[in-house]
Amino acid sequence: MPKEDSIGSQGNGTEMPPVTVTAVNRTQIARPDQTLELSAGDLTVLGEKDLTKIHVRDEDGRELLCQAVDADGDYTPDRLIFQADFAAGQTRTFQVAEGAKRVYAKDQFRAYGRFVRERFDDFCWENDRIAHRMYGKALETYVREMLVTSTVDIWSKRTTRMVINDWYMVDNYHGDTGEGGDFYSAGLSRGCGGNGLWAAGRLWVSRNHVNSRVLANGPIRVMFELTYDPFEVSGVMVSEVKRISLDAGQNMNHFRSIYKPEKPTPLIAGIGLKKVAGERWDADKDRGWLAKWEPMEMNAGEQGLAVIVDPKLHEKQTEDERNLIMLARVPTDNTASYWAGCCWNRGGQFTDFGAWKTYVDQFAEGLLSPIEVSVSPR
Repeated sequence: MPKEDSIGSQGNGTEMPPVTVTAVNRTQIARPDQTLELSAGDLTVLGEKDLTKIHVRDEDGRELLCQAVDADGDYTPDRLIFQADFAAGQTRTFQVAEGAKRVYAKDQFRAYGRFVRERFDDFCWENDRIAHRMYGKALETYVREMLVTSTVDIWSKRTTRMVINDWYMVDNYHGDTGEGGDFYSAGLSRGCGGNGLWAAGRLWVSRNHVNSRVLANGPIRVMFELTYDPFEVSGVMVSEVKRISLDAGQNMNHFRSIYKPEKPTPLIAGIGLKKVAGERWDADKDRGWLAKWEPMEMNAGEQGLAVIVDPKLHEKQTEDERNLIMLARVPTDNTASYWAGCCWNRGGQFTDFGAWKTYVDQFAEGLLSPIEVSVSPR
């Protein structure tokens, strides 16, 4: 972390006054690990365009971990994010100032992801709670394990440290050596929140991704895009780019599918959770969530999965042979936005279905009432 005297100085002896950020939790629930986001425009008063040199302190003067994020994909950071905990109904203030360029240590990373060419073009990502992977083009022709699917796989973690690189290196992640492992077979299902488009009474899905790029890679947020070849949706060809992000301290990923149909047509998104024997599920259409609890393979315990959509776009819940499915209208910009995630009862956060449902419901409440952030000069 930068030294205290590196903050608020331009390096020429001129002290620039910080700006004050006020953040309000309007809900009556505690909200830990909330990501607060500031735009480059919010920070122009500081006179520093390089967001990697912007620092944040809380009410007690403690410097907080920050990350510059390229939200529009032009390879220049345009957002600054940091995290804070909020009690029910709490208002907090933070001081933001320019300083030395941030340099992170490995143990500060709570979110990370990468393209894994050595494992048939997987894309794998994680935070300090969960991990996932999705499959690339090379797996479609792998002679020993050919798999054609845009499903979302689960890796179960019981450590807060980043494990992707180590697990791929030893190539023994189907057994639990104390940190968790891969105990989930997503197969041709939608897995944990894989999506498609619903038409003519069925779900139409893309194949494996053909390209990827990382937009943000920790320490707080991992965000990346996966590109898919056009696929048929009831006689209409549709191309797709998925943008997926996951923040530290959370069990839910934000998925956005940007669709381009070859001709104008209303779209209905279908987001699925794989069916398994012995599962239990519940749903709340007013909050827009579907949650389930299920036994895991390999006697690895139990896990929870969930999907959350905008209640205003919610159509209905349905199912097919492999999946429970939540249907939601796609807005006219052809971008489907939803949240999906998981937990493991041995991961240390949620041990039963009731606790998992409470988390999902409160997460959905938070989406309907985001932390209100305002910026003003001191």
